[in-house]
Amino acid sequence: MKELVVISGKGGTGKTSVLGAFASLASSKVLADCDVDAADLHLILAPEIRFRNEFRCGHEARIRMDACTGCGGCLARCRFDAIRWVPDSGTVRYTVDPIACEGCGVCVDFCPAVAIDFPESIAGEWYLSDTRHGPMVHARLGIAAENSGKLVSIVRQQAKRLAEERALDLVLVDGPPGIGCPVIASITGCSLILIVTEPTLSGQHDLKRVAELARHFQVPAAVCINKWDLNTAMSDAIEAYASAMGITPVGRIRYDHAVTAAQVAGQTVLEYAQTGVAEDVRRVWSGVERLLNGGQP
Repeated sequence: MKELVVISGKGGTGKTSVLGAFASLASSKVLADCDVDAADLHLILAPEIRFRNEFRCGHEARIRMDACTGCGGCLARCRFDAIRWVPDSGTVRYTVDPIACEGCGVCVDFCPAVAIDFPESIAGEWYLSDTRHGPMVHARLGIAAENSGKLVSIVRQQAKRLAEERALDLVLVDGPPGIGCPVIASITGCSLILIVTEPTLSGQHDLKRVAELARHFQVPAAVCINKWDLNTAMSDAIEAYASAMGITPVGRIRYDHAVTAAQVAGQTVLEYAQTGVAEDVRRVWSGVERLLNGGQP
């Protein structure tokens, strides 16, 4: 089984549009949206959810008002200002602000009345779905929830399990932008990374950071430049840098209004158009496919 992860150094480079287009081209695959902090592959593929499961991670303190003696020990020890005073018929009582609580557990450990519960938090959901381009595993992280790296790992594990159960050969992963924990959780141990960048100074700068990350984890990487014709000189410089870093350029995608029109229509660009940008994407996919199979683009 091969696993391709499409990532970018910064948001807005077009990686989800590229991954969605690959979904139109690839056969025998499972799709996975690992950009759990801001998932949007579902906007293109309109998944029909078949199974959903809670994602539990971390803990949240909850004070039982009937057991609280009002000693104020929790208020004094909380470093995150999560304890709030609540007037209760003239008696001093305290409660926990769930947004401010970091789940450190200090208040629980030092409460003399043992009046604070510490249940595991529901931080989001993950789903198994069907799309018109095959099965898809995706997730949604809760508002202000953390541990997105752990949720990414669950999505990848479930996608691989689904591929094995259905005897599918490829997992296509829409990864998160940047170089943080969710990205590391997305690329570790994958077959190939495709970095989608753009011909701007910020795109070039963030490509370098992602390139260093790929080299650190010793993951093979390729690069494609989206909207390359907006700055041809920068596109040339990016490909030269990538080649020097051992990253294989697999093609360029032109700027085309058809991409936006396809998004508005809820389609991949290959469903919306057959020429222009669609031809560019097909060439990029051909290069990626050859790399996945051990050849040269």
